[in-house]
Amino acid sequence: MIESFFEVPVYDLPKAEKHAMLQAELRELTAFHGIECEGYRAILDAYGPGDLPGGADAPLIPVSMFKLHDLSSVPADKVFKTMTSSGTTGQRPSRIFLDADTARLQTRALTKIMTSFIGPKRLPMLIIDHPSVVKDRRTFSARGAGILGMMTFGRQHVFALKDETMELDWEALETFAAANAGQPIFAFGFTFMVWRHFIQQLEQSGRKLPFDNAILIHSGGWKKLEAEKVSNAHFKQRASDLAGFGRVHNFYGMVEQTGSIFVECEAGHLHAPVFADVIIRRPVDWSECDIGETGVIQVVSVLPRSYPGHSLLTEDQGTLLGEDDCACGRKGKYFAVHGRLPKAEIRGCSDTFASNQ
Repeated sequence: MIESFFEVPVYDLPKAEKHAMLQAELRELTAFHGIECEGYRAILDAYGPGDLPGGADAPLIPVSMFKLHDLSSVPADKVFKTMTSSGTTGQRPSRIFLDADTARLQTRALTKIMTSFIGPKRLPMLIIDHPSVVKDRRTFSARGAGILGMMTFGRQHVFALKDETMELDWEALETFAAANAGQPIFAFGFTFMVWRHFIQQLEQSGRKLPFDNAILIHSGGWKKLEAEKVSNAHFKQRASDLAGFGRVHNFYGMVEQTGSIFVECEAGHLHAPVFADVIIRRPVDWSECDIGETGVIQVVSVLPRSYPGHSLLTEDQGTLLGEDDCACGRKGKYFAVHGRLPKAEIRGCSDTFASNQ
């Protein structure tokens, strides 16, 4: 069944057909994880028939469960990779156990999503971070895993920042710019890192980078930027003015559902791909919100096979804006994220870096 999700366009499936495919696959995943994961089975058993929040097909569990428990649906000798979430100092990070099949599905899904935005051709890539963040390839942090995942869509990889100091590596930047003069490039970084260590350093230096037709993809927490009164529109404008990024796309995602990312379209809306969906819940009774109503974000994905991460209640607030009728032409649900719930831990990859300074 999972293969059918890779045989259809990633943003061009009418809602009735997508809903049917998702529900069938999510139902199978719930049954599978209920058998193979003891901790998940205990959660399901704690509810009576008909009382499962989110419905019996895909009961939602709080994303914080992965901080409190090691939830795996495969034997330890089948774990191919362990990923950890970003978490503030003193907080236990989530631990996500991947087998080879799940890791492969995540990569395939991410490829299908990203190529729909940046094209199939691998472009020269600027990584707005420092090289040490990806050195340990056995146990990934969310930040390192995100960078390594995105590196597959680029070539001639160059890191924009120096190790330790986090200063701009001007020698590397100038060499990269000269080698790709007049050519499109692809850049990736986490939101706060891009703002604080790239855009603001460019402003302070009084220098600009001569990129044309450049695409910037960024993700991570906005909490620190909101505190500094940096809007999405201002972020995009400064990225364009100082480095020539003509297209800037934010995306919403988490290590607990790697591969199922929600990318911002040209109209400024986050979109659910065919492999995933978003549901906004009322916190008083976990019923589903109407379009335009703000609530707590639930994310579902068909990709988690080695751990029960297919239906998660996040700690974020959001609003469903519509379905199948976005101005960009993509089908599926589109939505906005409004930030963390009150008193929720700061855990966006770049926010975490900022809170530890």
